[in-house]
Amino acid sequence: MRLLVCLGLWCAAGGCSSMDSIDRRVERLVRARSETIGAAVTPQFREPVLDSYDERGQYEKQPPSTNLSASELTYTAADPERDVLSRLKAFAEPATEAEHLDLRDILRISQRSAREYLSAEEDYLLAAIRLLIERHLWGPRFFDDVASTVDFTRDDGAWEGAYRLINTLRATQRLPYGGEVEARAVWEAAQQLRSVAGDQYTTASTLSLSANIPLLRNAGLIAQEDLIQAERDLIYAARDFERFRREFFVDIASEYFNLIAQAQSIENTRLNYQGLLRESERTLELVEAGRTPRFEVRNFEDRVLSSENDLRNAEESYRTALDRFKIRLGIPVERQIVLLPFTLDIPEPEVSVDTAGELALRYRLDLQNARDRLLDARRNVRNARNQLLPDLDAALSADFRNDIDDENEGFTIDPDDADYIASLTLGLPLDREIERLNLRSAIISLQRAIREYEEFRDSVILDARAAVRQIELARFSLTLSDERVEINLSRLEALEINRAEATALDVISAREDLLSARNNADNARRDLRIAILRYLLTTDQLRVGLDGSIEPLAGMVIPDQPGEAEPEDAGPPDPVGDDPSAPPPPA
Repeated sequence: MRLLVCLGLWCAAGGCSSMDSIDRRVERLVRARSETIGAAVTPQFREPVLDSYDERGQYEKQPPSTNLSASELTYTAADPERDVLSRLKAFAEPATEAEHLDLRDILRISQRSAREYLSAEEDYLLAAIRLLIERHLWGPRFFDDVASTVDFTRDDGAWEGAYRLINTLRATQRLPYGGEVEARAVWEAAQQLRSVAGDQYTTASTLSLSANIPLLRNAGLIAQEDLIQAERDLIYAARDFERFRREFFVDIASEYFNLIAQAQSIENTRLNYQGLLRESERTLELVEAGRTPRFEVRNFEDRVLSSENDLRNAEESYRTALDRFKIRLGIPVERQIVLLPFTLDIPEPEVSVDTAGELALRYRLDLQNARDRLLDARRNVRNARNQLLPDLDAALSADFRNDIDDENEGFTIDPDDADYIASLTLGLPLDREIERLNLRSAIISLQRAIREYEEFRDSVILDARAAVRQIELARFSLTLSDERVEINLSRLEALEINRAEATALDVISAREDLLSARNNADNARRDLRIAILRYLLTTDQLRVGLDGSIEPLAGMVIPDQPGEAEPEDAGPPDPVGDDPSAPPPPA
């Protein structure tokens, strides 16, 4: 009795199950599944981050709210004459303690703190936990119940009491093709609380063995349906996680390249603004010398104001986009960072649209999941048909019980005192209406799954073919954009040479076209890099390493990056607009 109490207290304190042991089992299982599909990364349990909070608050039926009235709130009006430009410039200047990050740093951070990445890891781990639960249900399971009762009865005006202690130890095991076997050992002791001669202390013990086996309905591999599905789901989760890592890499890299292009656009706008400002000053000198009409100055002044407004709007748009990027990376918005340009020059693939479609059909992990889930739907139909069969169950049992003996205080079994029972139960399928409806539902679900798989398969081919064409289109756009930059630079140089004959509108138009050409060239360069990454992702040839960086494929030569990130090539300089002393684009 004392041993049973100690055992119960130990189990209640957590001695029966160690969370560290569970974590190790889950990690081993996940690692094995990841190695099965050739994945590079295996998620591991992370230390939980628990915020400090008042534990009493979680039980309050009416949690407090903070919602002050209008009279309790204060509002401070800003001075309309304040120096707004100085504030905007201060917003645009990076903080001195800002952290400088390039694409490699961003990818490493994203795998440590990005919320969607952590959620994807947890989905994978949860699938492994569900499989361990199901495997445990299919292993031998042990149960021990201790019941203690006291009975009081009144007989001839006197109270009589009896104390009973019953310990039941059970072991169960599921059978692979349906049914279950159970062994049960029961030990019972009774003690009269009021001493009566010859009736003080008795014990009894029983050992029961039983088995229930279905022969028709629920017989066969259908009995392992939950285990089979859990095993398959873990493979699906492994594929989903690896596919997510590749998609996440492309998404983060694309967003990074978008921000770099946006920052370069700000730099282009700043150069254009400075050039217009200098042109305005030069035109003013010509007006004062009587060589140019005054309205030419007004044209420049109007465009200078418009260009400065565009510059400030672009800076604010960039700051907002950068803050959203921080949120996606899982870092505080208050954290000051500066994105450094990083050139990821992946060679353009030489591939046909047909080959790209074949590669996608062969390698796409999500398509493999869709194909295997189609098999799940077919298996569900077979299981639903099984439920229409009659119930035919075999049951076997054997009970061994010892005689009640006042002198025997241990757990003993008398083989001569045993009962053996064998039975066969047939349940006629008189009511299978629900099962027939479930079968029809499973068939409809299968037909839908077939259509969805075929549609997804066609979409995969379409995306792969489009990805190849997008690379060619991006390369063509980049070539034209670079030519446009050269043309507009030559045009601006010609206007500078014939400045006396050029009007303000001619110069403004040339500068606006140069700005547009430079922005288009930067965007085309970004689009080409993203198009190559999208092609690798669409065909599932993208491989992401442990640190979140891309792993080159055979034949893919990626130029080594410098130790310190260098600015991207912004094209030829503006012959009359570049200012080497100008500050860098905002962060």
